[in-house]
Formats: sequence, structure tokens, C-alpha cells
Amino acid sequence: MSTALQRRQILLGAVGLAAPAIVRAQASSARVVVVGGGFGGATVARYLRLWAPQVEVTLVEPAERFVTCPFSNHYLAGLRSWDSIGHGFHGLRAAGVQVVHARAEDVDGARRRLRLDTGDWLPWDRLVLSPGVDMRWGALEGYDRAAAELAPHAWKAGAQTQLLRRQLEAMPDGGRFVMVIPDNPFRCPPGPYERASLVAHYLKTHKPRSKLLLLDAKNNFSKKELFLQGWKALYGDLLEWVSLAQDGQVVRVDARALEVETAFGARHRADVLNVIPPQKAGLIAERAGVTDASGWAPVRGENLASPRAPGIHVLGDAALAGPIPKSGFAANNQGKVVAAAIAAELSGQAAPTAWYANTCYSLLAPGYGISVVGVYRAQEGRIIDLPHSVGVSPLDAPPAHRAAEARQGADWYAAIGADIWDR
Repeated sequence: MSTALQRRQILLGAVGLAAPAIVRAQASSARVVVVGGGFGGATVARYLRLWAPQVEVTLVEPAERFVTCPFSNHYLAGLRSWDSIGHGFHGLRAAGVQVVHARAEDVDGARRRLRLDTGDWLPWDRLVLSPGVDMRWGALEGYDRAAAELAPHAWKAGAQTQLLRRQLEAMPDGGRFVMVIPDNPFRCPPGPYERASLVAHYLKTHKPRSKLLLLDAKNNFSKKELFLQGWKALYGDLLEWVSLAQDGQVVRVDARALEVETAFGARHRADVLNVIPPQKAGLIAERAGVTDASGWAPVRGENLASPRAPGIHVLGDAALAGPIPKSGFAANNQGKVVAAAIAAELSGQAAPTAWYANTCYSLLAPGYGISVVGVYRAQEGRIIDLPHSVGVSPLDAPPAHRAAEARQGADWYAAIGADIWDR
């Protein structure tokens, strides 16, 4: 058994935290409002109801059906249907969560209330923010909301994802797909490279004379050696990655011309242009006063509480959580930590020790999967790597190993969907 698989078994089987004792009378009037119905927020809502059934839990999420960024690359490549990456909220309602389909607009921290786009105010004793990311419009010259309708980012699953797929399907055989990749940090570090892999698979299958160009603002990225090895074996000259050192940093976008310019003046024209811009925490985090100059929300390692606003926790992609990647797996894990911490606090118990975990699966082609795993812990308010716990799939693994990891990725997605929404 490989080291990576052994670590994964430890991670999935042993890492976690003990649920607190069920909260009783002193929490019977407590109100917890959770913003964001994705991997982090929906997990908090479900597990807080499980561990503190007398607490009133309200989940605020504008979408009536949450579409996940994980596995949206599979949809782009025609390997999954749109419905297969969407999740409703019936299971959460059945668990006793009050689900409100509205947009969170502002936070009144002094009065402990949340304003919705309906004009209503929701009072809270604890507020949990898991709003995901927003794009930093204008941080990349020429790239704003209007430009995204011509050169989609598709980094928030929904209409942008469907637009990019239509563009990919309409691209002529012999055309060029150009992807712009930002510097860290951003949502899902291996995500652009999985997308490149699956777009390359689509082109190889349906438009074999086409080319895929990756323009990257970095020299290194998650699982780099594994991706480079896989690309060479699977796609050859169809896919080209240009690093920062090779003038891969894009500084200007002309969405109407489908053209980008790099730091040293090179111009690249595309038939399909996919621009993933710099990002920041979702807007409600800024309005709540929990973000810093980076645009992300710093948090305390023990419970992901904000050091900038009392009574507020921030998790998932919006949080600055040390070395933990911004991933769906990590957000689900963080959601359980936050639910346990709030349940313990409301019951007057000591919070359980927080351990954090992450696994990111990436599919390079049908039957070809790779992954990275890690375990983390809190230390003096920070989050640090657990020594010797971070590992990746082995290089030069046989096809059976890659196929097994592809199946594990699909199994993980089914299991986490059931854990959060689909039960």
C-alpha cells in the first residue's frame, strides 16, 4: 500500500473530533444564523442541529439548489450531467434547520442581527459565515463583470459554468482554449489544473486538432509533478503550461477580442478564453468587518472564531486558515469543528480539541486520478501542519492505482453529498 493511501485511511478513519454532549436548557433560546449553504455552512447547520437540538439554527442561502464547484470540471468535459452536481435543502429542513432563500446583505454586530435582501433582519447569538469567494473585479486590468460574460471564469458554479461549456462545445476543431490562472491564494489550488486536464480530454476526444494554453502567475502549484507527468502521458503537445518564469503572468485582458497580454508584453488570442481572476472572501464577510487587508478573514485556530468581531465564526474558502487549502473537503471538516465548538460553548462545556483534515482528488482523464492529503491542528491560535501528515499520490504509479484514485474521488463526492445535503 502506498504512503498516500495509508495516510488517506488514517485521515478518513481516525481524524476528527468527539461530538459534544447534547446541549440542554441553557441553550434552549440560543439562535445561530449560518450564511452560505455550501460545503462549510450547510455542514455547520446540520451538525449543530445534531449536537445541539434545542438551538434554533437558520441557514441563509440564495440558491434553492446548490451547485458545487467540485466536479463542475467533470460537467465541462461532458463526463457528468448538470443535475448530478446540484444539491437541494430538503434533507436539512428535515433535520430541523430553518432554510431561508435570501441574500445576506449586512451585519449589525452591535445588535447581533443580519440584514437580508428582503429587508428582513435575523437576530443571532452566534453568526457563522461561510460565503465562499467573490472575484476581485478590476484586480486584473480589463476583467470585470461584463468581461466575464465573454471570457467566463466559471469559478463559482452556475451560469458561468454552463456558459463556458457552451463555448467549449462551439469552439472549432483546430481552435485554441486559453486559461488564465492567478497567484495564490484562491479557491481550490489544484482546480485549474484539473480543469485543464479535463478540457484537454474533451478536446482530444472531440476536437483533436485544437490546443490548450495555460498562462500561470505561479511557478509551482498543487500536485505539479503529478499533473505534468499525467499531461505528458495523456495529452502530449495538445496542452502547454507557461509558468511565471516563462512569462505566464497575465496583466491585461481584452475580453471582446478574446486576447490577453502578459507581463513582458506577449499577446495571446483565444477562441475560448477562461480567465480565473484573483479572489477574496464573499462580500458579506467584508461587511461584517471580519476581513483584513488581504481580502480574506483571519480566524482563531481553535474554533475558527473571528478575532475581529465577537460572536462570529468564519470558515471555508473565505477564511485564512493557515496551511489548509480552500477545498470542499476542508470546508466540510471545518464545519464540524465550528458546530462542535458552538455547541460546547452554548452548553458551558470545554470545546473539544480541533483537528483539521483535507483531501483533494483531481481527475486527469476518465480512470486517471491523483490526490493530496493533509492533517492539521491548532497551536496557540494558529493552524499548523501535523508533522509528516501531508502527502500526495506517488509518481509513476501503475494504471490500476490511478484508476483506484479516480473511483475514490467519485466515492468521496457521493459520500460528502450525503453527509451534508442528500439525507
